[in-house]
This record gives sequence, structure tokens and C-alpha cells, in this order.
Amino acid sequence: MVQTDLIPQYFKFVRLKSTETVEQFDCGDADLNDFILNKAALFDKNLLAVSYVFVDPNNSGKIFAYCSLANDKVALADFESKTEYNRFRKKQGFPNEKRLHSYPAVKLCRLGVTNEAKGLRIGSKLLNYLKTMFVTNNRTGCRFITVDAYIKAIPFYEKNGFHILNSDDSEHEPTRLMYFDLMNIV
Repeated sequence: MVQTDLIPQYFKFVRLKSTETVEQFDCGDADLNDFILNKAALFDKNLLAVSYVFVDPNNSGKIFAYCSLANDKVALADFESKTEYNRFRKKQGFPNEKRLHSYPAVKLCRLGVTNEAKGLRIGSKLLNYLKTMFVTNNRTGCRFITVDAYIKAIPFYEKNGFHILNSDDSEHEPTRLMYFDLMNIV
């Protein structure tokens, strides 16, 4: 059972159907807005990603936040070297019998909080809800949550227990690959 106390009482966490569209959403980021307004239904219809919204049922179902999820993996290819990957596996406590070339994850493709809801910790509450959901209702096996975090969002994800996956110091990239180990809440 998912811990509903992680969500404000007045919000509901609802999966968008591929036939549903969002009419209004503004988080201050054009790319995140465009996805939920114009692309989320198409991604769902083509089985590429699923989107969820935080709605206030007491306010005509107004959307205050959304996230989009897809399958992912943490793999050897995500690291600069096999040695770095082996250090990562050792740090996570994988026994030698479980030395795989990749480990299952869910990708947090998008996360947006409306401008009017910023500062209410809705983004953190949404992440906590997802963490709990994947630990308590884990139907296929999922060890990590991954995200390609915008550089400016890295402190937010770090506050929520995410870590930068590899030591690539590429400052030219607009995002950094981060992960959360779901074993931290089991």
C-alpha cells in the first residue's frame, strides 16, 4: 500500500490516459510545459512513457504538478570504465552472484511543478510518493530511479537522496545522470 500521507490531503495522484490532454500548465520551463501540453498523450499511446498528475479535486481538478516515467537501467555503459562500474556495484552492496551488466530502473523523464505551487514542497512529495510506490507495488523488479537532471535542478534531487551516477565532469551537458537507490527505503 502506498503511503498516501506523502501527498497533501487535497491532492490526488492520477495517471493520464492516452486519450486525455492537459489544457493548462506553466512551470516556467518551456520544454516541460510543452511535454505535458502536447506530447504526453503521444508518448503514452506509443508505450514510451506514462505521465501522472497531481490534481486538486477541490479546485476543478486543477493540475499542480506532473511527472512522466519510463523503463530504464543502470548499466556498464553509463560509466567511464568497468572499474568505476564495479565500484558502484560494490557500494550498492550487490553480491558477486548478482554481478549483472545492468540493473533495472525507472526513469523519471519529466517532473514539473506549476509556478503557483513552487515552494510548497510538492516536487519532493511527488518524489517520495514515487519511491514508496515502486518499493511497495514493485511488479517487475526495479532497484533504481534515474533522472537526467537539469544542472540547475541537481541540488533539488540531491536534497531528495539522488546521487550523480558517474564522475563525468562534463560542464557542456545541460543534464547530469542521477540515481536513487530504492534499497535505501526498504
